[in-house]
Amino acid sequence: MADTGAPITSKPVCKSQSASAILPMAPREEEKPGMLTKSNSVAQLGTNISANGSAGDVARSKPPTVDDAPDMVLCDFCLEAKVKALKTCLTCMISYCETHLRPHLEKPKLHAHQLVNPINDAEIRRCSTHNQPLDWFCQEDLMCLCQTCATEQHKEHNPVLCSEARKQKEAEVNETVAEYEWKLKSAEIAIEKLEANTTSIQNSVLEAKRAIDLQFADVHGAVKKSHDKVREFLETRERAALNQSNGIKTHLEQKCSELRKHKVKVERIASHRNEFSFLQEYCEFKKSSRDETLPSVYIGLKDKLSGIQNVISESTEKIIEMLWTSYMDRLQEFAKEEDLGIKTMVSAIVPKEHRISAPKPASRNEFLKYKSNLTLDPVTAHRFLRLLEDNRKVSNTAPWQHPYPDDPQRFEDFRQVLSAESFYLGRHYYEVEFKGEEIYMGLTYKCINRKGSESNSCITGNDFSWTLKWNGKEFSAWHSDVETPLKTEKFSRVGIYVNYVSGNISFYGVTDKMTLLHQFDGKFTEPLYAAFWLPKKESSAVVLSPDNIMLPPASSPTAAGTP
Repeated sequence: MADTGAPITSKPVCKSQSASAILPMAPREEEKPGMLTKSNSVAQLGTNISANGSAGDVARSKPPTVDDAPDMVLCDFCLEAKVKALKTCLTCMISYCETHLRPHLEKPKLHAHQLVNPINDAEIRRCSTHNQPLDWFCQEDLMCLCQTCATEQHKEHNPVLCSEARKQKEAEVNETVAEYEWKLKSAEIAIEKLEANTTSIQNSVLEAKRAIDLQFADVHGAVKKSHDKVREFLETRERAALNQSNGIKTHLEQKCSELRKHKVKVERIASHRNEFSFLQEYCEFKKSSRDETLPSVYIGLKDKLSGIQNVISESTEKIIEMLWTSYMDRLQEFAKEEDLGIKTMVSAIVPKEHRISAPKPASRNEFLKYKSNLTLDPVTAHRFLRLLEDNRKVSNTAPWQHPYPDDPQRFEDFRQVLSAESFYLGRHYYEVEFKGEEIYMGLTYKCINRKGSESNSCITGNDFSWTLKWNGKEFSAWHSDVETPLKTEKFSRVGIYVNYVSGNISFYGVTDKMTLLHQFDGKFTEPLYAAFWLPKKESSAVVLSPDNIMLPPASSPTAAGTP
């Protein structure tokens, strides 16, 4: 700015004043023609000097820019270009241009932030009540104070100077950074181990499959050999029976031939008219004739063959039963022994101060210590479900479908959606508000079938889903396709608490106190995903943001189910 020879002063201002009130007043450049501003370069002057050579005309003809106003407040997010700030957020302690201010205007959770006209950093760091520098720090309330606030409202909190507080907190921050580095390194090592473990599992299972295939090849060979033996047995008996039948047949054919000859001879004897010739031939026939015994044949072929079939059928049933007993039953017993199963052994990375198991939370504030940030995964949402509020709210818009792209992870039959985040180890807590006649909320594994129409594709019909149902009148619990009615009050908000290591999932009715609705006890083997099933239209559920969990209105029978 041009030097006027008089000192420039500014009166104290509060933070809610406009930018014009905060910026100190300076003499107008037009009052001192011929004085050059720092932002005017010689090249600019050479191109803009008027015909009479007045530099004041140059200053008057040049439009104001950011460079022309050194005291102008700039957007803290625009790093490449200098952009004038539209508002300053006293909550974030950051100045925003029009573009970067939009989240504060559009997101409900940011509406509580205090926006004022742009002010510079020095003014932000001044107490809005006493207009004094914020040189003190309250370690109990975790906020910066001016000297007056430190000696009055916060005098019982042992405030310290910001410089001293920085030294203390800087060491804590450095320790936190080191802890995050350690956790990150541990997680990266764990990922490497899991990748190696995946390859090891695949190789081990492949080797086991080969061994199993060889064993079953032996079984197949034994079955084929037995098959051949049974056929050979039957064919041997067939040959013997045929030989017997053919021998008897040949014998009978010979007898038939002899009988025909005897018949002809007897007929010829009977035809003699001379008594002497008749008697003579009759006596010769009687002397030469012998007993002609013929077999009586009984055909029992069908009965005999059915007996053989029964023997084979009974033996086959026994062998199949033995196979199932020998293989599957023993494998199931084998799988029950933990140290013999195919699974990944994991343990939680817990700091020393947290290694002693904490008691189960009792009050809502204790539950909120474990609050988790959950959003819903649009990739999994059924086409009748609409996601809103930064993917925290889901509603059933049937019969209107949404043009979601096809995806293997999308539910096709059941109107369900999973969370994008998962729970694994540790403790977790989140709250859900809901309305409608039929809402299911719970947790499940990622492996749940997305395309099936069977009950095990639903979060109520399998043994790896744990679900609470609200039917518009009362609650019930679902697991493994079994419903357990619950006699409880009506609530418009439910808190869900997960203790992964202990194997507990608890559902609470949330008001000014926590009311346990139901608790599942089991053992988890995979990460858990929050899941919702909204079978009826106009029903909805909202996963509350951990930054905006306020107590709901007092629960009553008329208000329950209407958040």
